[in-house]
Amino acid sequence: MGKELRKKLRARPTVPEVRFWRLIHPLRTQGWHFRKQVQLGNHYVDLACLQAGLVVEIDGDRHGAELAFRNDATRDQYLQERGFFVLRSSNEDVLANPEGVYQLLAAALEGRQSNLRASPPPQPSSQGGGCQIESGALSRSIPPFSERD
Repeated sequence: MGKELRKKLRARPTVPEVRFWRLIHPLRTQGWHFRKQVQLGNHYVDLACLQAGLVVEIDGDRHGAELAFRNDATRDQYLQERGFFVLRSSNEDVLANPEGVYQLLAAALEGRQSNLRASPPPQPSSQGGGCQIESGALSRSIPPFSERD
């Protein structure tokens, strides 16, 4: 998958992917960072939380075919050998049982909690630069960050 296809897939997600993204909003606000269409080695995954070493695949109907099943197993083994936990969910589960999917994901993240690290506070540049902000200079409201990732 090239960069252009990755951009297209991010820009035009499937309905289950959109619902899943909304479903995991509480987890993202708790500090879990998920990325869409991530390259890991020679493989691309639907979603990944790298800090937890978690890969989420949302599988459509074609993943039930024998060849797709074997390819998925090979990819899962590759990812597991590199320390990733692979969580697979079907499109149907995301649409019909979102609470169950959320509970499985939350449990998987809880089990990988030790991988969650607080980001260190930013340090001033050793080269100086930047600007100083006077007290009260940031009193205006800053619009929320739009979800691009």
